[in-house]
Amino acid sequence: MTLLNTETTTMTCPVTGASATVPAAPAPSTPAGETEAAPTARGPFTERYLLDPAVNADPYGYLNSLRDHDPVYWSAMHRAWLVTGHAQLMHCLRDPAVSAERVRPLMDAVPEGAREDAERAFSILSRWMVFNDPPQHRRLRQVFQEQFAARAIGRYKTFVERATRAMLARRAVPGRTGDLLADIARPLPALVFARWLGVPQAHGPSFWYWNARVGDLVLGAAQEEREYRTSLQSLVNLEDYLADLVRQRRAEPKDDLISEVLAGGRIGDTVSEEEFVGMLTQMAFAGGETTSNLIVNAVLALLRHPDQLAAVREDPRLVPMVVEEAMRFDGPSKMSIRTAARDFALDGRSVRSGDRMFLVTAAANRDPDRFPDPDAFAVRRGSASHLGFGFGAHFCIGAALARLVAGTVIDVLVREYPDLRLVDQPLTWQLSLLNRALTALPVRY
Repeated sequence: MTLLNTETTTMTCPVTGASATVPAAPAPSTPAGETEAAPTARGPFTERYLLDPAVNADPYGYLNSLRDHDPVYWSAMHRAWLVTGHAQLMHCLRDPAVSAERVRPLMDAVPEGAREDAERAFSILSRWMVFNDPPQHRRLRQVFQEQFAARAIGRYKTFVERATRAMLARRAVPGRTGDLLADIARPLPALVFARWLGVPQAHGPSFWYWNARVGDLVLGAAQEEREYRTSLQSLVNLEDYLADLVRQRRAEPKDDLISEVLAGGRIGDTVSEEEFVGMLTQMAFAGGETTSNLIVNAVLALLRHPDQLAAVREDPRLVPMVVEEAMRFDGPSKMSIRTAARDFALDGRSVRSGDRMFLVTAAANRDPDRFPDPDAFAVRRGSASHLGFGFGAHFCIGAALARLVAGTVIDVLVREYPDLRLVDQPLTWQLSLLNRALTALPVRY
């Protein structure tokens, strides 16, 4: 997610442009056209850099204090509005003045020497639904709406259950230690999504390598010119591969996502084939990582709260509520990035056109004005009003698939691994502005 210069310890996020030196903060500044928030009278508050390793590892105490101080806070440090209140963030997700178009900051971060490779790659990114606003976003999304509906995803329930048990049987031997991330949380979503998309098993290694390198670009892990070139070329390779797969499915349809969408008749009508292939690259990139992190974070929360784990073991019907509470309590995404498309008012603040906005869902999901006892992990909370999957036009189109895969893994672990517990080892979180992701989850099965 970040660019890390180990000599200067300066970290920069290419998605947002935010930078600072850890632990010292950069000198405050308010870019032209942006308005600093008026000071509040809620007591002393010291801003911290969101990529400070300590904040990254355990962000919630700081995010709570930031939200309590000011739920719409202008951060000169990050050169962005930090929106942390549930009501204020919901307003942003509803307001067309808050734009999802943010390919340009990614392009601007590419080193000069790699720019010649970037034109086609960023043309692909511009076709991703997540980087488009309505009505363009709606037109693109409608192509996949039926295939991502819960009733359509339900067809894969038996396959997911069998794949989960088979993978755990090979990798998670009772009584032995392992890494739950590597053993099941990472490979299972990849397997399920490749099967659903129609990627032959033999092509899996190349397919997921390209996806990982695209992630380096989109999430900011690419640091040097060589890494940017690799990521940009991987995105092009991924598009070429998927374009060929679309041609194959036109000639010989199969039981997979591409064939179903082609059969719907929209490709070549409301959406061009080039747009369709571009969106498939987004689906491929998004198909694994978020669900992997959801599985790991949910299992970690259960193992750290034995009373809640005992409740689920006593009544496995609570598993779907575990998934929802994990999304609220410690979801796989901490925030999303937006830009003000025009001047507008937000909670008494004057947001200017072009201002960058960090919609911090991790803070909004623990807002006491919306959730009683928000820092408690409670599987019987019974509320699906969290913002972990987004809201409105940009509600995660893959939510049903993520719920199915994560819920299946949790259900099997709860029912069939009664001795599952954490190994007493330090946990390390990936340094990321956007993602909430462990590097490993050591457990004893």
